[in-house]
Amino acid sequence: MSAAAPAVTGSPRLKWSSPFWHDRVTARSDFTAEAKERKEDRVRYRRMGNTDLDLSEIAFGCGGNAGLMTTGSRRDQCSTVARAIELGINYFDNAPDYGEGLAETNLGDVLKELRVRPFVGSKVEIRAADRGDIAGHIVRSLNDSLSRLRLDHVDILQIHNGPVLHTPTLEGRSYGQLSVEDFFRPDGAIAGLERVLVAGKARHVGFICRGDDIDAVCQLLDTRLFRLINVPYTLLNPTAGRPAAGLRVTEDLGGVIEEAKRRGVGVAVYSPLAGGALTEDFADRAGPPSPTMRRLPAEDLQYLQGMAARLRNVGRRAGLSVPRFAYRFILDNPGVTTVLGGFSTMEQFDELVTTSELPPIDPDVMSRVEDLWRTNFGG
Repeated sequence: MSAAAPAVTGSPRLKWSSPFWHDRVTARSDFTAEAKERKEDRVRYRRMGNTDLDLSEIAFGCGGNAGLMTTGSRRDQCSTVARAIELGINYFDNAPDYGEGLAETNLGDVLKELRVRPFVGSKVEIRAADRGDIAGHIVRSLNDSLSRLRLDHVDILQIHNGPVLHTPTLEGRSYGQLSVEDFFRPDGAIAGLERVLVAGKARHVGFICRGDDIDAVCQLLDTRLFRLINVPYTLLNPTAGRPAAGLRVTEDLGGVIEEAKRRGVGVAVYSPLAGGALTEDFADRAGPPSPTMRRLPAEDLQYLQGMAARLRNVGRRAGLSVPRFAYRFILDNPGVTTVLGGFSTMEQFDELVTTSELPPIDPDVMSRVEDLWRTNFGG
């Protein structure tokens, strides 16, 4: 629905020089076609639902625990983003809430310096102060994001609130949930998203799933407006993509990946390492836990480390580190379009991007994982 943008030439700093831009609606983006020809290309690509976008199986997440795009140096940001592009990553996921707009500003500056234009997604957070004019807030928020990103449109715009059937309490800066009623009312979220689509400021729209919300999610998917949902799906909580009898989880995702797939909607998996729980250091109880893990009570933290250690032992049978085991598990689900990786260093790219090249996890290994789920990790 958006107007075509001018081509932007590749950076001389990178190992290729043809246009890095999707300047028309085609079955396969120019970037994706070229990435397949580059020797450095390490990722495969998947179609985003019933759209014309092919996203890299591993995407670049600009928020989360990694913090590169909010607290990293400009030199590290440029070198890491350039490395990501060299490896074939073509989708960057961002949001105004990441560093209070800083992640968007930094990504915009880096892409301009590198002279590249991958697929870019951002979001809108709806807080208590915005509920009087949600549609207008969406338009204003996106305009602010575009200014920070130095773009005339984004490829994907998502509501950062998870849909629920009840009316949640929104206080201060919180935005975790939004009622389905606030999506559908005349001046609600859907009306705002339709405005930015018509204006050509977003090519596709979507939303975030946060769990215990499958009925609300399906109501939105049934509108056929949404083209990408972001969901959590991990070895610690697989309920978005497969049943796990016996496993006790905090949020049940209700098989949402299959619901999206049946409706032709793409799926991006966020927090693939469960907030830092699915790492070697955490499983080995070595080094400080991530900011997410530090918020847990000591007893919960200890139990979670035990779960991670058991998964580490299973992964080692397959020759996989904990992070690669986590990523490969996600990619083995055909309903998943892309994994939103949070990266801090180029070494992390070299480890995790190659997960896209790996074969599926052996059924015997997954059987051992299912045994862990069945016994609630021995708890």
